[in-house]
Amino acid sequence: MIILYHNNAKITGIVSTETGDVSDGLNRNISAVLLDFADKYPNEILVWCHESAKDNLNVDAIESLFHHKKVLCSYHPSSNYFDSRLGYIEASAFVKVNKEVHYGTWQTSSHFGAVHSSVLRACKADLLIEKDFDYFLNSFAKRAIFFGLFCYSEPSLLKNKKNISKVVSANLYTLFKFAKQHYRIRWIFLLFFNLMVFEKRFPVFPLLVSLFYKRRNFNPDELNTIGITSNRSIIEKGSIDVLIPTIGRKDYLLNVLENLASQTHLPTNVIVIEQNPEENSASQLDFIQNRKWPFTIKHHFTHQTGACNARNIGLELIESEFCFFADDDIVFESNLLENAFKSIQFTGNEVILISCHLKSQTIQPMPPIQFPIFGGGHSFVKSACLNGLKFNMSYEFGFGEDGDFGMQLVNKGYDILFISTNEIIHLKAPIGGFRTKPILKWSDDVIEPKPSPTVMLYKLLHETEEQLLSYKTTVFFKNLNNGFFRNPFKYIKTFRQKWNRSVYWANELKKHQS
Repeated sequence: MIILYHNNAKITGIVSTETGDVSDGLNRNISAVLLDFADKYPNEILVWCHESAKDNLNVDAIESLFHHKKVLCSYHPSSNYFDSRLGYIEASAFVKVNKEVHYGTWQTSSHFGAVHSSVLRACKADLLIEKDFDYFLNSFAKRAIFFGLFCYSEPSLLKNKKNISKVVSANLYTLFKFAKQHYRIRWIFLLFFNLMVFEKRFPVFPLLVSLFYKRRNFNPDELNTIGITSNRSIIEKGSIDVLIPTIGRKDYLLNVLENLASQTHLPTNVIVIEQNPEENSASQLDFIQNRKWPFTIKHHFTHQTGACNARNIGLELIESEFCFFADDDIVFESNLLENAFKSIQFTGNEVILISCHLKSQTIQPMPPIQFPIFGGGHSFVKSACLNGLKFNMSYEFGFGEDGDFGMQLVNKGYDILFISTNEIIHLKAPIGGFRTKPILKWSDDVIEPKPSPTVMLYKLLHETEEQLLSYKTTVFFKNLNNGFFRNPFKYIKTFRQKWNRSVYWANELKKHQS
């Protein structure tokens, strides 16, 4: 391990477990020294720390964070290099970082951090030496996170959070530059528009200057040669329950159960939550009792429909070390569960999302990547992570319950990884679903709320104000039609009314969320 202390401009001190002389790094550019030392010491963890906070660096925690080599972790307890205006150009969960927990994000800090030398060596061809160390780190992480580098805001890097100096935030020129170099070009114009409309600013010069910057590319080939073999012990018993909500899809469910029965790693329990809203109805799933299965089927019948309610019932019935959240209309190979456990073991991660697609689609294999989106029909979760969690009933019969549940996991400090090499086929069964159209609270509203109040609820709960406003801009432009050109004032008025009703109903749902 080599620790580089700096003052934002240059290296001011070096502490190393190496026997060689590392003093050649003193008084040099920080990013230049990182790249230089990555070549000289290819098997070391390279740590950076602001000189004002060296007593707060928790050196003892660093090695355990690198349970495999493809990790970049950093931390500042109160702020980020890019302020909240980043939300105008990025809609992902990487923006609103929970500083209290281990949180996956490309937003990186120069105050405390670490990366393995082999990662820098693999990416060196695409990394430019920068005077601004924060820009160097954020540019690197922003590009590499989508190709399998695991990037985290990591509070365990600190012994305590007292007396930490504030971050010098990027100015508007830097934000526009970053947008031009790391996003599609339309985002610099949307950034300009959002600042003009919502902040009454007119940043012409930052916009014009950004046009002279080229987009930064990233070649992941060398990074992909670094294997992932975690030394974390995630699996103990290896037992797993499968949770399946179902309604009116008897034949499809039978097919899923047969797929599970043929697994090379059998589940312990299969939890089936059957729904039928008809008052005097009974279970249609006779094959649960009439056939012999190599696992226990926990069958619960309810007249109350809704995926959120069904999954919440199922959560109470989980007994095994892991849970597979499954749909009732999926198809998969006999080694799905076995391969899922292998993925959990080699990544050292408690939550994985398996590739799920239609028959007509093809998913290109890629390394595991951070993907803070949950899928209620194709996810594997360690059961201990689920303690205290429920699907929010405010989303029932709407959209967003899976995303909300994923954010609950993320905000407890659990990363979600997408695994493309295991596959589930989603049949999109034409039968089933809700037999009667649900009556929503806003069904009789004179003004139709748009977007859906459940979509708005997710954004109010899990995104920044700037992300919400940028979404408003995007919705406005996506829904432009001839009505705007015939009477733009009426169109804008109607848009605002629908948006405000969506916000109103989302806040009503928020008041009564459960």
